[in-house]
Amino acid sequence: MTKPSNRERLLTEGLRLVHERGFGAASVRNIVQAAGVPQGSFTNHFRSKEAFGLEVLERYYAGTRELFRSTLADPSKTPLDRLRAYVRYQRLLFEANDMRRGCLYGNFTVETTDPDDPLRRRVVEILTETERALEECILAAVEAGELPSEADAAAIANFVLSSVQGSTLLAKAQGSSLPFERMEKILFESVLRVTT
Repeated sequence: MTKPSNRERLLTEGLRLVHERGFGAASVRNIVQAAGVPQGSFTNHFRSKEAFGLEVLERYYAGTRELFRSTLADPSKTPLDRLRAYVRYQRLLFEANDMRRGCLYGNFTVETTDPDDPLRRRVVEILTETERALEECILAAVEAGELPSEADAAAIANFVLSSVQGSTLLAKAQGSSLPFERMEKILFESVLRVTT
């Protein structure tokens, strides 16, 4: 078995550290110490901390895309069951992280207030892509007759994304998954009532 490269260790440990502490609070020194690599390794692989942050976001987004495939695009489930699986996975992931980390996208958004910041721009792009994946699933629910034909898939997708992000923030602040549970119940029992 080959040993992971310094670059790989920096990204793996850096993602964990940034997710736990925040991008600003995770210094380059913290990151190289966590990765167990020499300080110079960071500058050998990343031209700046911002460039490193963008790669951390891409690594995290790779997991998000896999989540889309395994939930929102799962052909073995009905569209609303796919959506439910997506929402439920968000809660389970949060619980698995001891209700501390929250969502990396939300964490970056809070820290980067300049709209021209490349990190913030990338987060906005990722959230837009997430909303699009949700919209496709909701459109499939409309086509399958699970939702009424007049349902506004784009508005519902935006609502689901906002609800997941808001629940994550509240759950992190409260140290409880109750906000997720309440959101899921209201979403599926009130907002997305099955029509068939």
